[in-house]
Amino acid sequence: MAKPDNKLFRSQLRSKTRFAGEVEPSIDDQLTRLEEDIRRLKIEFDVFFNGASKRPPYDTKGRVETVIKRLGDDRTLSYAQRYRYGSLASRYNAFRDLWRRTMQGREEGRDPVAAARAQAKQQAVDGFRRTDFICDDAHKDVELVKNLYGALLEAKKVCGEPIEDFSFPRFHRLIASQADGLKERLGCKKVFFSIDVEGGHVSFKARGERG
Repeated sequence: MAKPDNKLFRSQLRSKTRFAGEVEPSIDDQLTRLEEDIRRLKIEFDVFFNGASKRPPYDTKGRVETVIKRLGDDRTLSYAQRYRYGSLASRYNAFRDLWRRTMQGREEGRDPVAAARAQAKQQAVDGFRRTDFICDDAHKDVELVKNLYGALLEAKKVCGEPIEDFSFPRFHRLIASQADGLKERLGCKKVFFSIDVEGGHVSFKARGERG
């Protein structure tokens, strides 16, 4: 007699053909694991929305949704297990809606985290004040060049510009060379340096000063 071709039979067949020694987790264990996976997924999305991760955790999200669907189709759940499953599914759906709205807000420029960062940057830019320095001898005026270097670093940080590979010795050599060139070309004795922020970018200017 032909074997019935239905979901229950296929499920029983898969159970009978498992490798020896392999134990399928109980429903309660699977629900506990699902609860932990939902918690971990929320953390991963929080990390992404805070800017610490470049990609949203769609792989983890897909695995969680696969488990939710599989358990939802399982007709062997007891009343208590079904109740627990419903609570977990409702929690996940609430998180999923929140993540969808947040992603949509980011795409439309309404991301609260990004907006807060942009506002903080704009406030820092607006609060930056131009700094002026007059240098007689950039080779010897080390303290003055250090102050100039510090002001330039601060301006770069305000504008979000990179400061790696921007050491003081390298900066000192650059400033001394630039000052020597201006003095020789213009016939001046001093060099005027100014550091400011214009249009969200660092403005670093140098000109000869007579007298």
